[in-house]
Amino acid sequence: MGDSSSASYIHLVQHLIEKCLIFHMTKQECMRALSEHANIEPVITSTVWNELEKENKRFFEAYAQSLESKADDQMSEEETRQMIQKMISDSSKDSGD
Repeated sequence: MGDSSSASYIHLVQHLIEKCLIFHMTKQECMRALSEHANIEPVITSTVWNELEKENKRFFEAYAQSLESKADDQMSEEETRQMIQKMISDSSKDSGD
């Protein structure tokens, strides 16, 4: 029974990692989320993630590139704040005419 329960636990962790991938989470974010919300030790998540990477190398390479381009596309909080301030300033100038 020990082998069967271990296998089902690993399948559960794999399923939860797949959910993390749907939400475009990094490995670290996934480890943190599963630790906090599913009480799964980060070392377990990391081990299963690493095995999935070995089995699905091309997918994870594309996934990593996708995360990198997403990070490049995101504005920093400061850039966002400055853009909003400029829009507000420009709009108040326009309405003042």
